[in-house]
Amino acid sequence: MEKNYESGERILVCLSSSPSNQKVINAAVKMTEAFHAVLTAIYVKPSNYDSLPESYKIRLQNNIKFAEQNGATIINVVGNDVPIQIAEYAHISGTTKIVVGRSGAKRPHFWSKASLTEQIILNAPDVDVYIIPDSSADIKQQTQKLNLTNQIHPTRRDSLITLLLLIASTGVGLLFTLFGFSEANIITVFILGVLMISVVTVSPLYSAVSSLASVLLFNWFFIDPKLSFHTYEPEYVVTFAIMLIVSLITGTLANKLKGNARQSSREAFRAKVLFDTNQLLQKAESAADVIRITAQQVKTLLDRDVMVFPCSESKELGSAVALNASPYYYRSSGQDENEAEIAQWVFLNQAAADAHTEMFGKAKSLYHPICINGYCYGVIAIYLNGDSLEAFEYSVFSSIIGECALALEGLRNAEEKEQAAIAMRNEQLRSNLLRSISHDIRTPLTSISGNATNLLTHYDQMETETLKQIFSDIYDDSEWLIDLVENLLSISRIENGQMDLHLSLEVVNDVIEEALRHIDKNASQHHIIVQQSSDVLIARMDARLITQVLINLLNNAVKNTQPGSEIIIISEKADDTILVHVKDNGPGISDSMKPHIFEMFYTGQTNVSDSRRGIGLGLALCKSIVEAHGGMITLADNHPTGCCFTFSLPAEEMTIHE
Repeated sequence: MEKNYESGERILVCLSSSPSNQKVINAAVKMTEAFHAVLTAIYVKPSNYDSLPESYKIRLQNNIKFAEQNGATIINVVGNDVPIQIAEYAHISGTTKIVVGRSGAKRPHFWSKASLTEQIILNAPDVDVYIIPDSSADIKQQTQKLNLTNQIHPTRRDSLITLLLLIASTGVGLLFTLFGFSEANIITVFILGVLMISVVTVSPLYSAVSSLASVLLFNWFFIDPKLSFHTYEPEYVVTFAIMLIVSLITGTLANKLKGNARQSSREAFRAKVLFDTNQLLQKAESAADVIRITAQQVKTLLDRDVMVFPCSESKELGSAVALNASPYYYRSSGQDENEAEIAQWVFLNQAAADAHTEMFGKAKSLYHPICINGYCYGVIAIYLNGDSLEAFEYSVFSSIIGECALALEGLRNAEEKEQAAIAMRNEQLRSNLLRSISHDIRTPLTSISGNATNLLTHYDQMETETLKQIFSDIYDDSEWLIDLVENLLSISRIENGQMDLHLSLEVVNDVIEEALRHIDKNASQHHIIVQQSSDVLIARMDARLITQVLINLLNNAVKNTQPGSEIIIISEKADDTILVHVKDNGPGISDSMKPHIFEMFYTGQTNVSDSRRGIGLGLALCKSIVEAHGGMITLADNHPTGCCFTFSLPAEEMTIHE
């Protein structure tokens, strides 16, 4: 159902482990639809969350999932003052209505602490609070669970530590007695012992037991009559009571601080994992990197084995078994027999599934989709052996999956933009090609057509010299068209990745001489000088393609310099590279044109004498051929005037076997 959020109403529903909490959530959902509001669900996680029963955590997790499925945004807040934190969040977020559950239990005395709902109303007087009552059965069940929460399970290690510290406190007290220290100092030693026991042990039971034991030990060893629990002085009863109260308070505070520190440490660790995930995903360059980083961070956060079912290019869910060699695949000894079926269901429905999903009641893992904006990139599975994640862990885990989906979405968008840019570039190239061909081929074709018409109609009346000139013009125009078609075919092969190099050891000077035999006939109007090295220069090359590079460079120099100018070809060896220079003393190339001179279809503003402007393929083709050989081509000024094109090839040594 599509919702309209223009009303400005924001509804906050309170989450708990109560079986009737789903009833509260349902009421909030109906209010959201009625008011066209935004729904947020909040859970205040207590500092003693880890000591709560597993059934409590499972019910809480189910309620959180139920709220998510009904479109609520989940907010987790850590703290012990639940009503204050709910009210503060309501004020910060602009909440207009709070929906909370309330049991039918009444305050036993007027001095008793106000109920949760009453405190929320007092702390958020400007927010409408809607109270959904619980059933009496739920009240009884919650009371039983709270009693279970207070059950303490002693361990052998903590019992031994408690015993040793009590013995140590007694020993120090006896030592103080030998030195004549007052009883106040001995009491301080026992309180210190209780404090140490509270800090070192896990259960708060030991601080209470050690507090009582300290009073008894102090009475037994240090109060007359010694080695008995009697006392001659009635005021010692008050001393014992004060000592017990101080010990209990000290132990309780120490346990509470220890619990808060432990909780803060865990929250800091999880926040760091989430922060590191964000930083690492920003550096990921591929979808495989994103999934690998996500799986590793989830494994770090939860210390659980992780499986990944990535989405293939055909938009189908891949198999986790096929990823055995991948660094982002972790396999545990236990797995679901129907894991592929569960993963496929999660992929298609874009909804999480685990042992609490009705149709997959025997699932050992939590399967969660990696999806955003209706597009699923895969499924990640965490091996839990049928257990559930606690609320805060699930929240951080969901955030990591959300970051993963955002990163994958960004990569997909970037790839689509790149493909669109390539398609646009190719379309631009095609447009430029058609435009250039339509303008630049027309001149030679018109010349050939006109000359052919003259020959057909006036051949008998023409003189021999006129006929030779017409034949020469037709030949020149056809050669220009042949060169153009050859360049077009070469560029097409390069663009399609079909240019095959037939490499062999060739003498560079032989290739230069071969190129000179095929250059423009107008080269006879220029002074072409070849400066060869005294050494035989050998390079591994495709002789046909390098010859084409030299022909293009020489024809470019011939067409863009005045008759009578010098064109110099120099070949030399520099370390392991052979350099070939083609210099001229023509007008040169302006600085504004130099950055674009090797771009396809770039012709600049040069006008050649025969009015036959190139379409900007020759130099682009030269660059592609040279780079395919592992070399590079550059342009520099030839002082005092002109330009110098230089390309490099890897040098080779000829080995002669006698």
